[in-house]
Amino acid sequence: MTEVCEKTVADIGSRLEPFVDDWLIGNMHNLGLKLHSPIKREVVLRFDAPWEGPTSAYITVMKDEDRYRMYYRGSGHEGPQYSEVTCYAESKDGITWTKPSLGIFEVKGSTDNNIIWIGEGTHNFTPFKDRNPEALKEERYKAVAGGPLIALASPDGIHWKKIRGEPIITKGAFDSQNLAFWDSWQRQYVAYFRGFREGFRQVLRCTSPDFTYWTAPKWINLGDTPLEHFYTNATTPYFRAPHIYLAFPKRFVPERKAIKEHPYSGVSDAVFMSSRDGVHWDRRFIEAFIRPGLDPNNWTERSNMPAWGVVPTGSGEISLYYIEHYRHPTCRLRRATLRTDGFVSVHAGYSGGEFMTRCMTFRGHELIINYSTSAVGSIKVEIQNAKGKPISGYALEDSAEIYGDEIEHVAEWRGGRDLSHLIGQPVRLRFVMKDADLYSIRFRL
Repeated sequence: MTEVCEKTVADIGSRLEPFVDDWLIGNMHNLGLKLHSPIKREVVLRFDAPWEGPTSAYITVMKDEDRYRMYYRGSGHEGPQYSEVTCYAESKDGITWTKPSLGIFEVKGSTDNNIIWIGEGTHNFTPFKDRNPEALKEERYKAVAGGPLIALASPDGIHWKKIRGEPIITKGAFDSQNLAFWDSWQRQYVAYFRGFREGFRQVLRCTSPDFTYWTAPKWINLGDTPLEHFYTNATTPYFRAPHIYLAFPKRFVPERKAIKEHPYSGVSDAVFMSSRDGVHWDRRFIEAFIRPGLDPNNWTERSNMPAWGVVPTGSGEISLYYIEHYRHPTCRLRRATLRTDGFVSVHAGYSGGEFMTRCMTFRGHELIINYSTSAVGSIKVEIQNAKGKPISGYALEDSAEIYGDEIEHVAEWRGGRDLSHLIGQPVRLRFVMKDADLYSIRFRL
């Protein structure tokens, strides 16, 4: 597989490139992109406080310096006065969570609770930490809530106030977990929220330079894939590669009813998609990312709803969270894990295959790969010049055979591992693989 570099050369610098799409792939033979579902782990939170309940939902999880923060709607308990409240939990590891007594709002004569907001917007209060370097200290944390969307801010993530009296985004259908964040790559605020398109729950997007004035909402582009109900979207820049957006919509099928005795119709699962501009989305994986599974209480409406947020929780591990048992007394939040960058891989079966990257330039001294093989599997890498010829010392026969399972492996050749002499030169990488998965690559400085 030799091919002359095209006129357009991708400059990937030293950034991480996960293979969530085929953007970096020039051509491929006998390989394919494979979606990996997360591994089901423990239940991390039960919505069992008097101010929570069976319709608690719309979870936000973030890693914030030395702690993990969680925000969610407490809903479904008895009594109309506090039918929906915004609650808060904390964790040191993303696994064991506590509900601190905050003493901010009074419920049933006591402030011994974890409620951070009551009133307008508690149905779908969704916060984020504002990484905009120009953000005011008293607005280090921001949130969108309600419908139309109002803007809130906090200096500490606990004590909140409205930023302005009028809503910031008014066009849309907001009965969902609508969200916003600062995009450090595009240097703007971005919002994703619900709208109805041809009768389907779909996703609208708009942007803002200052979190106050927003562009007119536009539909995200899903190509020619079929319209499905995206009840939530859970869109986030991937924290290890912020130039790539990931989304985990809860897919709702309102016409189905799996548990006949349940009073409400509908079943749900979760899907995966990615984008490099936030507008055009890759939906090559139509199949479910998270299935309801064997538990019948996850086959009732609105379960399997992903939380907003993907966080690191251990060496080589990232965690996602999702709602189980919605509208049941056992309503709860479960954690699931993937290997780092492990959403999608370039996958080779036993018969093997190969692929060539597109023509690119880089800045780095070493090629780092995140990979896994079987005991008989392998990966070899060749570096080609702009004319499609192997670079001396870095041809396929010069490549050390790679096998094992590592998040960060430094590729080696007979010519050594130091690639600094190739910085800025257009090159292609040729990967020859057998019974293996390749999740991401980067050139490390």
